[in-house]
Order: sequence, then structure tokens, then C-alpha cells
Amino acid sequence: MALSLLAESTNLTTGDVLTIINNLLLMLGGVAAFIIGMNMMGSGLEKAAGKPIRRLMGKATKNRALGILTGAAVTAIVTSSSATTVMIVGFVNVGLMTLVQATSLIMGANIGTTITAFISAISTTGGELEITSIFAFVAFVGALMTMISKNEKVKRVGVILEGLGLIFVGMNTMSSSMASLIKDTDSNISIAIQNLFVAIGNGKDTLTWEIIVLFLLGALITGLVQSSAAVTAIIISLASAGLISFPMAMFIILGTNVGTTVTAMLSSIGTSVNARRTAMVHLMFNIIGSVIFMIVLAFTSKYVSAWLEKGIGIVSWEIAIFHMCFNVLTTLLLAPFTKYLVKLACLIVREKKGKAGEENREPLDPRILKTPAIAVGQTRKEFSRVMDDMYSNYKLALDMLTTRNVSEKEKFMEDKQKIDDTCDYLTRFLVKLSLSELSEIDENKVSSFYHVASDIGRIGDYSENIVNYAEKMADEDISFSEHAWAEVREMDTLLTRLYGYAEKAFGGIDASYLSNAEFVEKDIDKMSDKMRESHLRRTSENRCTPEAGAIYLELTINLERIGGHLKNIADSIRMYAGTTSLSTAKGL
Repeated sequence: MALSLLAESTNLTTGDVLTIINNLLLMLGGVAAFIIGMNMMGSGLEKAAGKPIRRLMGKATKNRALGILTGAAVTAIVTSSSATTVMIVGFVNVGLMTLVQATSLIMGANIGTTITAFISAISTTGGELEITSIFAFVAFVGALMTMISKNEKVKRVGVILEGLGLIFVGMNTMSSSMASLIKDTDSNISIAIQNLFVAIGNGKDTLTWEIIVLFLLGALITGLVQSSAAVTAIIISLASAGLISFPMAMFIILGTNVGTTVTAMLSSIGTSVNARRTAMVHLMFNIIGSVIFMIVLAFTSKYVSAWLEKGIGIVSWEIAIFHMCFNVLTTLLLAPFTKYLVKLACLIVREKKGKAGEENREPLDPRILKTPAIAVGQTRKEFSRVMDDMYSNYKLALDMLTTRNVSEKEKFMEDKQKIDDTCDYLTRFLVKLSLSELSEIDENKVSSFYHVASDIGRIGDYSENIVNYAEKMADEDISFSEHAWAEVREMDTLLTRLYGYAEKAFGGIDASYLSNAEFVEKDIDKMSDKMRESHLRRTSENRCTPEAGAIYLELTINLERIGGHLKNIADSIRMYAGTTSLSTAKGL
């Protein structure tokens, strides 16, 4: 009944309406296959190139040009400007990147995302043997590799091939479904569709108000789908099928560049001021570039269209080249004004009065989970920071013991609570990270980090015990002999050396320090035995009170266990960094 009414109101037969519905459903299926393929390929490439990505992001702070190139490279690898931008917002939120550095990366991300348009354009190119057929077979090969092989690297390549194949299959499905609607130019469906787009503007004459309609259409759809790549693929399919003209496609493309900023804006909710400013820079950059091009193209679209058609002649490639030129030219135009974009973002997103520097932030932004390899690297950096705090707190506890002045106990407890809270947060973060698609090495890293969190917590507990001993000694006026204090200082020296090796091994993933750590831990064990023997001797010679002796023995046990946990932290890298023979020990 509903189909009959719709057919009557549009001068289409019921069969025509069913044909349109069927083809629209096929197109949506093609979009789904395209998005899944992009995600699979991007995820596989990101896992395979995790270390290069981390190195690229680390070098992004050098200068503006390098930042732009880095943003483009990373986006080309993960095949998603939204993923890159969300990751950048996360980095700014945790203080790993400045707003100016982030702006350069964002500009580069806009260039890198154009690779998806070229992939879509390739998929519309035919020949004696359709390219889609070739890549459909590639997807099949990839599926076999992931199902049959037990080798992690082979499976990773299989996922990449699966994703690549699905991209072309999805594009073919979209193009075929659209083309079938107008296979008969005299059919009711073809005439109705042509009338629909003529009503908006067919691009043969200079566009006026239609520009805004097309621009908003691109922005709205992209904002809803949250994937400019998918919308660009749809545009290429429509243009290849002859449903929209190239000038119309240009203005929709401009809209997609604004719509894609929605993801970054959403990701900035609840973040720091600078993170929100980063998302605002992304929005302003894309709006300014799109508006400039929209004004220029309003008067020149037919000339640009004619020039590209004469030089290329394939509408899908024309769209891809226009997309790339737009983003490159926008970057070249606005890159010199980076600082002014940042200042404007600071004016729009103001810092709340009385809150400067007081914003609480989480140790790691969940948004970087979109790029697991980078998230693993940032998690290590956070653990290294916590290790520094943990060691500082241990030194504070020992200082209170040696001076028998516990005035800093409140500060110690506050810092310990922060360390414990951070370790709890990082552990929860690791749970989420472990659910991501990780390489075998990264899986081993994540597994080892759980143990590191536990070791840091235990060292904090033993440090708290030392504070309690200090408080008891101060309250009951208990002290050690000079010989006993000398032994405590000697043990502390060994622990300091072990901490240094543990920090270098863990923070730098440097297995060459494991031998050093092993030697020092053995020295700590020997020192612990020496302290016990000395204590027994002093007790037998009545040079030590029972109260002091009890504390001294407990202190010895706690210091030895701190050394054991420091050694555990160093050894945690053995799961993925290999081992080093004792003969390679440094400085010993």
C-alpha cells in the first residue's frame, strides 16, 4: 500500500520504487564494506608500522614543515584523518604536544586523508579484467591467510589484504547500484533522478545558492557518518554513475572537509582547554579553507571542471585530484598563519578564571586507544613518570627515617595516594588496551605492564613502612648506631644504582642494562645478609636495644624487597626485548 502511494505521488511504478529501494540498500551495503575494509587495512597497517608511527610523532615537534609531513604520513598509514586528529587531541590533552605542534599535524592529516579518494578512484577503473575482481581475489587470499596461518606476521598481512579487497568490493557495489538506476536513460527512474539533481543544480552554469546546499549536504552527511572517506567514496560512485556532475561533487567535497571535524570536536568534550583548542583549530582550518575555495569556485567551477576533464577525462580521478589539490593548497595558504589560528582558538576557547594550570587530567587519554601501537608507547612513558615519583617518595621516606623528622609524612601520603591512583588508572587503561588489535610484541608489552604496576605499588607500600618506622623512632626516641646507619646508607646507594638501571632498561627498552641490574641485585642480597649478621653481632655485644633491633631487621627486609621489585621492573622487558649476557654489563 505504502509503495503504491509513493509510486503514484512520484509518477513511478511500484516496480520502479522497489528497484530504487533495492539499489539503495545495496549501496548502503557497499558503504559498510568500504568502511570495514578501511578500518581493517588501517588497523593492520598501524599494527605493522607501530614503531615508525611513534618515531614520526616524536619527530613532529622539530618544525612546522616536518609536522605537516608527519601528519600526512601517519594519516596515510592509518587511512583516517579523524583517527589522527582524535589522537592529536589526546596527545595535547595529556601534555605530550603543544597546540602549535598539533596544528601542523592537523594540516598534514588533511593532506594524508586524500589517499582514500585515490583508492576509490582506482576501484572505478576498469579493463579487460576488472580491477575489482582482482582485489576481490586479494580479499579472499587475505582471508585464507588469517584463517590458516598461525604466524602473527602472516595474519597481519592477511588482515591488510582483506581490508584492501573489501574497499574495492564496497566501491564496486556502490558504483554498480547507482549505475543500474540510470542504465536506461529514458526510464522513469532515470528521469526522476535527473530532475532531482537538476533541481539542486547540475553544475553546467555558475552555481549560486545551490553551492550552500551542496556544501551543507556534504558537511551534514559526513558529520553523521563520521567518515569523510566513506562520503568521498559515495560521491565518486554517484559521479561515476553520472548522477551528479563534477562541479557538484567539488562543493560536496568541500562540505565533507568541514563535516569531518565533528569527530575531533566530540572527542574534545571533557578534555583540557588546550585539547579543546586543538579541535577548534581543526574546525577553523577546514572552514576557512572551504569557504575560500567555495567563493573562488563559485565563479570558476566550470573552468576548473573543463580543465580537469580535458586533462584527465575520468570523473573519479578528477574528484581525487581536486580533493588533494584543495587540501594541499589550503595547507600552503594557511600554514604561515599557524600562530594566528592558535591565537584565535585561544580567544574562542577561553581558560576559566582561577583555573589556570589547575585542570585535572587523566594520565592517558582514552582517545589514543584508536591507535593501539602509540597507546602502548605512551603507556610506557606514563609508567616511567610514575617510577620517578615512586623513587622520589622512597627517598623522602628514607630521609624522614635518617632525620627522625616526620613533618613530611602528610606530603608523602598524598604523593603515595596519587601514585596508587595513577597505577589503578593505568591498569584499567591496560584492560581496554588489551581488547584492541595488538601485535604479538605489543601484547607482551601490555602483559608486562600489569606486573610493573604491581611492582610500583609494592615499592610504595614498603616505603610507607619506612615512614612508619621513622615515626616510631621519633615517638620513642629510638636511634641506630653509626655503624648501622652506614649500612643503611650503603644499601640505599645500591638501591639507587639499581633504580637507575631499571629505569634505563624499562624506559629505553634496553636489554643491555639487565646484566647490570642482576649484578646490583646480587650485591643487595649480600648487603642484606651483611646487615642481619651485623645486627646479630651488635645485639650479642649489647650495642643495640631490642626496640632498635626490631625496627632495623624490618627495615632490612623492606629495603631488600624494594630491590627485588626494582629488578622485576627491569626484567619485565625480557618478554619482548630479549636478554643480554652477563659479559655485556656496563660500568661493572
